[in-house]
Amino acid sequence: MVSSNSTVSSILASTLAGERLNRQDALTLLESRELAAIGAAANEITNRLHPESYRTYNIDRNINYTNICTAVCDFCAFYRSPKSGEGYVLPRAELLEKVRETVELGGNQILMQGGLHPTFTLEWYEELLGDIKRDFPSVNIHGFSPPELHHFTKVNKLPIRTVLERLKAAGLGSIPGGGAEILVDRVRSEITRGKVMSDDWLNVMRVWHELGGVSTVTMMFGHVETLAERIEHLERVRQLQDETHGFTAFICWSFQPDNTDLSTIPPAGAFEYLKTQAVSRLYLDNIRNIQSSWVTQGLKIGQLALSYGANDMGSLMLEENVVAEAGTVHFLTLDQMRGAIEEYGFTARQRDVRYELVDESMEELAIQANRKRDAKPSLPKLVEINIP
Repeated sequence: MVSSNSTVSSILASTLAGERLNRQDALTLLESRELAAIGAAANEITNRLHPESYRTYNIDRNINYTNICTAVCDFCAFYRSPKSGEGYVLPRAELLEKVRETVELGGNQILMQGGLHPTFTLEWYEELLGDIKRDFPSVNIHGFSPPELHHFTKVNKLPIRTVLERLKAAGLGSIPGGGAEILVDRVRSEITRGKVMSDDWLNVMRVWHELGGVSTVTMMFGHVETLAERIEHLERVRQLQDETHGFTAFICWSFQPDNTDLSTIPPAGAFEYLKTQAVSRLYLDNIRNIQSSWVTQGLKIGQLALSYGANDMGSLMLEENVVAEAGTVHFLTLDQMRGAIEEYGFTARQRDVRYELVDESMEELAIQANRKRDAKPSLPKLVEINIP
């Protein structure tokens, strides 16, 4: 039963006074309809953590090196089975050309993820990393989500620490938080087969953090999970962050059901997205940064998220294929992203994966390069999204 407005108010007051939000109170907030009050509290916490006059964004590209995957995920429209005629592996020259284009547009990072390929050895991935770092030594490779990394241990019969040590030595810079969905085994068992479960997902991140690495963490909600299971996900993330302090940012987004085996589930709307993000900001008191999800919500809600706990607009994302396959289509230029931040009274600043600001002269070069590209009508838009 949903608590009264006064109970919500008291929970928010105690949280703003410095008391750590507990599971039951967080559930009360998620069950309530008090979006404005919850959002205001999340915004206050954000402003305390980030009193600076700017809000940030990143320029990167999501390169999906293969869509061949041995896992079966009911929520995924992107993957193809190993026997499918629609499976691909990007030719190395094409992949490197995508990195080059990203660098020319001011990108300092590539987000590289793929399916769980059944035969690629660890040496294949080491060679891939080495080729990228040879040609683009300054680019951060934000690559291989925990499901992929856990899969590598199975294919190569190696412990996760060895896998991560070798990939780090080959050039892996940070790990994206993809494949988390909801870190509750009941949920994962219902919507996936052949994919890493909660403890192993978290352990990949634990070991990476122990090796000195950083990563992001995500949550995809609005499918088969309960509200209590959303909170359990946040609790497990918070516990690991207490232990390792390795997560640089949290990103949540709503499940996009079109073209998936869960297409009958009504999509979560902006109200639920903003409330879930705001409660996440209040709950994850040990993670400094929250990214907006304009990729799934569109520009206006992505912008509004800056008042509901987010301090970062996320990535311009020069390419994205996973959400795109689920039918979600939003386009953004760099000027639109920067303008969304500036409309809120902040200075827009480009950052890297560790949330360190890019030199302003390099930032200006990126702005001009993107404007030049956007001005060419023969070229496709920066983001063509049909998938922290």
